[in-house]
Parts: sequence; structure tokens; C-alpha cells
Amino acid sequence: MLRLLMFLGLAAALLRAGSVTVAAAANVGDALKDLARDFERTHPETKIRVIVGSSGKLTAQIRHGAPYQIFLSADMDYPRALRRTGEAATEPRVYARGLLALFSAQKRDLRKGLALLEDPQIRRIAVANPRTAPYGRAAAQALKNAGLWEALRPRFVYGESVSQTAAYALNAADAGLIALSTLHSSRFAPFKKGEHWIVVDPKLYRPIDQGAILLKVGADNPEARVFYRYIFSPGAGEILRRYGYRVP
Repeated sequence: MLRLLMFLGLAAALLRAGSVTVAAAANVGDALKDLARDFERTHPETKIRVIVGSSGKLTAQIRHGAPYQIFLSADMDYPRALRRTGEAATEPRVYARGLLALFSAQKRDLRKGLALLEDPQIRRIAVANPRTAPYGRAAAQALKNAGLWEALRPRFVYGESVSQTAAYALNAADAGLIALSTLHSSRFAPFKKGEHWIVVDPKLYRPIDQGAILLKVGADNPEARVFYRYIFSPGAGEILRRYGYRVP
């Protein structure tokens, strides 16, 4: 009973007037903060509330009644699944295409590309969980296509989201495969392209088309509908590009 009351209290808080609750994949969390600030400058009466997690876990929460109004996934599969099961009020639409990056907090000879990970000095490699994180699936595809997956598997340290994976790559691993967008956040500002990170060849993995949907919980909220449209605006697109995304 206590757990039910806590859930209902959370739902009431998230759904109160003047707010829009957005569930967002971890890779887009930092960019979404800038999107929310930009939107709130022209819509000061609206507060954008952001819940960040792995796309798989957020999808499970939505199916169990979490009162999110907009979902920004790291792929198109999860939004399509929610559309099929009736939780979505709109068809999934691509808002950004993400890219995968190879990162190390230490300077490395990145001219080797993914083959660098075969270096015996790289004992721990941070990778997002392929079961719940689309960037983890992309990392697995890239490593398999490069012929490195099986040899490197014993070294993997799995993060439940790409944001947790980035933290591991920064503090607990020798290298990691993370979202390029993460490298545009302030905590990665000291690290330089070509010395600490490179973009992984996009030909090695399926394009990371990130999908957005307006959920049925938000369909009757005019502010949620306005923010959903804003996500596809030129202004929002410019912010997303600053974080390394490609925008349709």
C-alpha cells in the first residue's frame, strides 16, 4: 500500500499543471537540459521535467503506468513497440541520429581505431548493456563487424545506460564505447578529439536513429503537444547538432 501511495504521489507531482514530463534516453540527457532551457525562455509558464534512464528501462516504466508525457528514445524500436501496444498517441518520429565514439581518459594512438582495444594495457572496456541500451547494441555490432567481439568480451564492464557507461569509461575503465553526444558535455571538455577520442566508423553499426513519441498520458496536455513539436524545430535541431547529433 505504501508503495502504491508513493507512486500515486509521484504521478500527481509529475502531472501537475504547467509542467511537461519527458522520459529521455541517457545519451540525450545533457542536450535535453539545453532544449528545456531554450523552450522555457519563450514559454516561461511551462516547466520541463526530465527523467533520464536507459531506453529499455524507461519503456518498461511506461508500460507499468509511469506518468511520462513524451518519450525520447535512443532508437526507434522501443517507441514502435509502445505504439503497437497502445501507449503512444503519435507515430514514432526520428528527432536525431546518434554516433558512437571510442574514448579513453588517457592519450592513446587512436589511429588504430577499434583495434586499439586489443592492446593488453587496456584491461577494462566500458560498454553499454546491449539488452537495454541501443548504444550498447551499436557497440556490439561495431565490435563484431570489426572481428573483435569475442576476443574482447572478457574485458567488458557493462553500464546499464550509455551515461553510466561514460562514467565507467571516465573513472573505472581504460577505454569505452560511448555516445558522441556525451563528449560534448562539460565533464568531458578537457579531452581532445584525436588524442582521447574518435568517432567510430558509422559503417560498422546500424544507424542509431533516435525516436520520439507523444505518449497518451500527454495527449490531452497542450503544453506537452507544444514541446513535442518544438523538438523537431530548427532551433532544437541546432542545439542537437552542437551535441554531435545528425538531425533529419
